Amino acid sequence: QVQLVESGGGLVQPGGSLRLSCAASRSISSINVMGWYRQAPGKERGLVAVISSLGHTNYADSVKGRFTISRDNLKNTIYLQMNSLKPEDTAVYYCNYKGQGFDSWGQGTQVTVSA
Repeated sequence: QVQLVESGGGLVQPGGSLRLSCAASRSISSINVMGWYRQAPGKERGLVAVISSLGHTNYADSVKGRFTISRDNLKNTIYLQMNSLKPEDTAVYYCNYKGQGFDSWGQGTQVTVSA
């Protein structure tokens, strides 16, 4: 199994920025896809952004141009830089790892965008 620990969530005003981190318990340099998903109250969990071990990325339309996903294989960590945050970005953000037969989730980190 792969343990994932997210950090960096918090309360931010509209238009502000946050950077989320997700640290994995094992090397992420092998073939895999890692990503960020979010779940708002009363809604299903949905894709925010994913990045493959080759660096290919994919974003939800609602965050394109505002969010950037990246990875540091030496630190076994992925990041989500979130700029121009909107109230509708408020959700619990979850990190995910898919690879080597694993499909692992972190415990989530709360992001609240409010004035």
